[in-house]
Amino acid sequence: MKIPAFLKSPRKLLTLILPLTLFLAGWWFGLPPAENNPHAHASESSQVWTCSMHPQIRQPAPGLCPICNMELIPLASGEAGAPREVRVSPEAAALLDIRVSPVVRAPAETDVRLFGRIDYDERRSTTITSRVSGRLDRLFVDFTGALVRKDDHLAEIYSPDLLVTQRELIQGRQSIDSLPANTPPAVRDTRQRLLDASREKLRLLQFSDTQIQEIETSKNPDDHLTLHSPQTGIVTAKLASEGQYVKTGDPLFKVADLSSVWLRLEAYESDLQWLRYAQDVEFQVEAIPGRTFHGRISFIDPDIDPTRRIARLRVNVENPDGALKPGMFVTATARSATSANGRVLDPSLAGKWISPMHPEIVKDGPGQCDICGMDLVPAEELGFIPPADDAKNPLLIPASAVLRTGKRAVVYRRVPTESHPVFEGLEIVLGPRVGNRFIVNSGLEEGDLVVTHGAFKLDSELQIQAKPSMMSSNAGLPEATADPATTRVLRKILAAYLPVSKALADDNDKHAKHTATTLVETIEQNPTPQTKSLLDPARQLAAATDIKSRRAALKALSDALIQLIREHGRDSIGNAYVVNCPMALGGKGADWLSATPTVLNPYFGDAMLHCGDVTETLSAGPSDH
Repeated sequence: MKIPAFLKSPRKLLTLILPLTLFLAGWWFGLPPAENNPHAHASESSQVWTCSMHPQIRQPAPGLCPICNMELIPLASGEAGAPREVRVSPEAAALLDIRVSPVVRAPAETDVRLFGRIDYDERRSTTITSRVSGRLDRLFVDFTGALVRKDDHLAEIYSPDLLVTQRELIQGRQSIDSLPANTPPAVRDTRQRLLDASREKLRLLQFSDTQIQEIETSKNPDDHLTLHSPQTGIVTAKLASEGQYVKTGDPLFKVADLSSVWLRLEAYESDLQWLRYAQDVEFQVEAIPGRTFHGRISFIDPDIDPTRRIARLRVNVENPDGALKPGMFVTATARSATSANGRVLDPSLAGKWISPMHPEIVKDGPGQCDICGMDLVPAEELGFIPPADDAKNPLLIPASAVLRTGKRAVVYRRVPTESHPVFEGLEIVLGPRVGNRFIVNSGLEEGDLVVTHGAFKLDSELQIQAKPSMMSSNAGLPEATADPATTRVLRKILAAYLPVSKALADDNDKHAKHTATTLVETIEQNPTPQTKSLLDPARQLAAATDIKSRRAALKALSDALIQLIREHGRDSIGNAYVVNCPMALGGKGADWLSATPTVLNPYFGDAMLHCGDVTETLSAGPSDH
């Protein structure tokens, strides 16, 4: 092949190429700008470029990552979405093994496991003392643990003082018998009163009516007194010995009736929300396998052990056959069900009347307690049967759906309007845990589908798509911001509010009015847009004419102040506890604020001073004042 002559000469080749190059450059730079080309603009604006190593990098055009200098790659379409949403294909969802479960409204039932031991019923324990001074000539019961029945003889005491008292009785009887028939009635009545006084002295010395009658008819008084058991039971202590001299009032024996015993249990602080007065408890003891016993909670210690963080409970248990013995170890279960507002319910007590002191006394109608004689109280007043508007079941989600991040609880919810799997991160407010589920106070609705398996993978996918992780505190969620000026004002208002609540708890209406006036002045002197909502309820509280009206006005003020602290001062207000009494204001329930977790009820005062439970800790951090 013959090569053209101009290609053999570089000079001629350059002469040919240079004009062509200049022509092409002029044509390129003469093109209109990109913004005038709608197709080019749409193509570039729809494409986002990111770094495979640093997904937070987003660029509108290709280039190099400013962090690692790697070449940017195009972001797959559809990955942008909302800041808290993550989209995955159906195939990816299957590979990630994403599982969802619906939010349901159902009874919140749980079993609280408790441990304790059997103890004597203090109400059925008697101390037998000496009614006269003398010498214990004989002990018929001479060892601890002996079983005695009512009216069994326990001991015999020699006492010269008995001779004087018995002679008075014998002489009184003889003086009446020796009166002639025509004796004036006034004389006969006087001697009869003296005789009755002598009989009463012997009754106080534990002589039976039969013994007194025998002494009256005899001529020789007896210088020995026989002590009898006032009840059936077990001798739990022998406090004297045969031949010992005793004085009047010295203890001789202790006898305990075991037909009823106490079960003493210990409950962790976190379990107290599931326990309530008069609640049924079932338990077993190792010594009697296969048998289940029942009792009702009669007392919950108002104080928490500061070291072990437990509260002590007492359960009254009937023990007619004596199978339960003091000292036995017990494994107990308290089954609890709560309504949506957190009340512990017991459907079996519907329409029943309960003794406020002895919960084992349950009747079908009004009356008096068989033990103490107090009027019975409807179970509704004790909160076991809620009003109709409070009886709905709470919202429940599986515990595996919740991602805990310290103070926050996060779930991923499937967006129902999307055809392809789209999941949205949500911050929710949780109630107590119920077995393997949580109660949801807010943030979800019945029927929502929440991710129960694979939530961490979704959160990782969110980070890969350069979106804020739901597990971080700055996840893009709407959180209240605390203005320092507002929190300082809220601390002052809270400091003025607490004495009002304390005065009402002390039933001191005069001091409550004075402190309420101070509270109004504090709010007026520190005006902010946020604290305007506190002024009217505070003025109503101060203007109330009696303590009942003042307590009713406290609720609106407490609700408004609690809401403000939640929104503006939670992290810097200092110690603040929300306490709820479900029985306040005629059973409607009401909250108040306290500086300590100790319950001092301002709505009832001394009548029910410790009625209520701490439902929320607004802050446990120190304040700066």
